[in-house]
Amino acid sequence: MIHELGICLWFDKNAKEAADFYKNTFSEFEPISENPLAINYRIYGRRFMHLNGGPGYPINPSISFFLNINDEEEIQKIWDILMQDGGSILMPLNTYPWSAKYGWCADKYGVNWQIMMGHNSSAIIAPNFMFTGANNGKASEAIDFYTQLFPKSEIQFKQFYEKEEQDIEGNVKYSQFLLNEQVFHAMESSMPDMQPFNEGVSFVITVDNQEEIDYYWDHLVLDGQPGRCGWLKDKFGVSWQIVPSNLGKLMSNPDTAPKATYAFLQMSKFVIADLEKAVQS
Repeated sequence: MIHELGICLWFDKNAKEAADFYKNTFSEFEPISENPLAINYRIYGRRFMHLNGGPGYPINPSISFFLNINDEEEIQKIWDILMQDGGSILMPLNTYPWSAKYGWCADKYGVNWQIMMGHNSSAIIAPNFMFTGANNGKASEAIDFYTQLFPKSEIQFKQFYEKEEQDIEGNVKYSQFLLNEQVFHAMESSMPDMQPFNEGVSFVITVDNQEEIDYYWDHLVLDGQPGRCGWLKDKFGVSWQIVPSNLGKLMSNPDTAPKATYAFLQMSKFVIADLEKAVQS
């Protein structure tokens, strides 16, 4: 059973600072846990983790976060805070054919937000995949792949570009789908010089047993790339972490955290038996 599909953001030694920034930005912020390596919290019910990973993977616009807010004053407040201290605008906060109030910005940490009023979605916040470059034209395939892999999943809609619109006919203009009952979106763009998916934003699959770890690892790594410490890239370049549910408990205990950390740093795919053996030695 998947406990939750969490979202991990990669930071260079400023994970705590960024978490405090979001606490002051969003009206619904719930802290969960904190240690020197990672900070966990929820925004509008969606679980996030900040990883103090180092300088390796700057966050880019390939994965952004839709915010569906129906209060115009709250939209303006969030926008103004996100724009502080080096935030940048991708699309100005304005009226567009698809929304009376919409804007796309990157905050000072590089995290991308698409804020929209009056959107028909069951989620206040949801990640959005932008398929570009070598992935252009593969969004529909990816949506089908993910919804078939995860339980309690379904495609809610796909909207495609039509002839003479601003992208390739048949590309995914906008979509919404559920993975493990959580809302996700996907879009495509043929614009040049768009950045590909990277480890700056990854998705954390938390499961109970080795059989589940093996299942998700084997399916997601196929035609992809294995990494370290439970990380992998799937065939579209999206990064996933597949972790056992007891890892959080081991990492929060000062007696087991050092041994657990040393053990999983040696692993590619998590092996629960090896992890438990290491902390008992």
